[in-house]
Amino acid sequence: MTRTRTAVLCAAALLAATLQTTGASAAPGSHDQACAETRQPRDQARQVLDIVSETREELDLKAALVRVTVDGRELVTGAVGESMTDVPATPAMHFRAGSVGIAFLGTVLLQLVDEHKVDLDEPVSRWLPDLPHADEITLRMLGDSTSGLHDYVTDPVFLKKLYADPWQHWTPEELVGISTSHPLWYKPGTNWSYSHANFVLLGRALEEITGTPLDRLLGERVLNPLGLDNTRNNDTALIPPPVLHAYDAERGTYEESTYFNPSWTTAPGAVLTTDICDLARSGQAIGSGELLSRRAFRTQLNPGTVGLGHATETCPATVCLPMTEDFHFGLGVVVKNGWVVQNPSFFGYAAVMAYEPHQRLSIAVSTTVGPSAPGGNTAQTITERIADLLAPDHPLAG
Repeated sequence: MTRTRTAVLCAAALLAATLQTTGASAAPGSHDQACAETRQPRDQARQVLDIVSETREELDLKAALVRVTVDGRELVTGAVGESMTDVPATPAMHFRAGSVGIAFLGTVLLQLVDEHKVDLDEPVSRWLPDLPHADEITLRMLGDSTSGLHDYVTDPVFLKKLYADPWQHWTPEELVGISTSHPLWYKPGTNWSYSHANFVLLGRALEEITGTPLDRLLGERVLNPLGLDNTRNNDTALIPPPVLHAYDAERGTYEESTYFNPSWTTAPGAVLTTDICDLARSGQAIGSGELLSRRAFRTQLNPGTVGLGHATETCPATVCLPMTEDFHFGLGVVVKNGWVVQNPSFFGYAAVMAYEPHQRLSIAVSTTVGPSAPGGNTAQTITERIADLLAPDHPLAG
């Protein structure tokens, strides 16, 4: 889909899709009408919105945004709840994209492999010579999280500082330094464990490989080709208006967390905000391998992680998780029951982009939480329930 077609489709959806409509709107008379028209029965759009509304009440969510497309065509776009008191949430609002940026990093890495500019199994010492174990850790291991590096996000020192001052700006050197202050969980490439440090380092390696700042690199290779006009990097806590405000109780009191600093979440240049239209488009493109060769896309879906992941004397079962055919980490994406997924969740924001290839079904959900909301990714619950409705033969849950 071209940049123009995506922009027109999203604009039509944002103008017309609310809870009071079917959420399956077209743009009559436009050259993109065929793309905007809904091919699914309109009652399915209403059923999706009912799921979102009912789950919001059940889980005490402040707001929930949703967009579902089938083969790139809109089924439904809508929003329920409030961004702030007496300010209704709308599909046009921007929110933090978190690990969606990680999917983009993996995609750019594989593009460079497609272009024969790098080899996945090259040691990162060529670009990151100061990294401990750089001669053992490869680009593949950063991308599929098999490097053995500790996750700084689980470090008690990091967490204490983060909760004491969530507005603090973190540098890559600080973050990676926390991870490398611990011994490796295992010999690189022999096991699996998630570490945010992998993607901070991958972002830096991509800059060194291409000689291009990461935000510009993602723009040139992912955002612009996909027409993601409302997805952008923010080096500060800024979110472009209109803003979906977030709230969080992780510091012991329910408080606004919209402008807590997200610099710790991934590589500088990939700290993204987006809207629900762009999130659905991202899920469709990443989940179908639109920006990659077939060979590279197969590698993204399974770079060798299936079969890895087991507890050892030095890596507990809570860290070294089993990677199976039905649930495993690829290069920047999660593959779950055949769905291609990313599911950011932090500072009161949660989101899911999920793509089911058999039906070419893209589901995008973003949520914010109320004071009694459960822990975990609440957008995941909504996404799974929509998947059960629209793809009963390919459940996402379980």
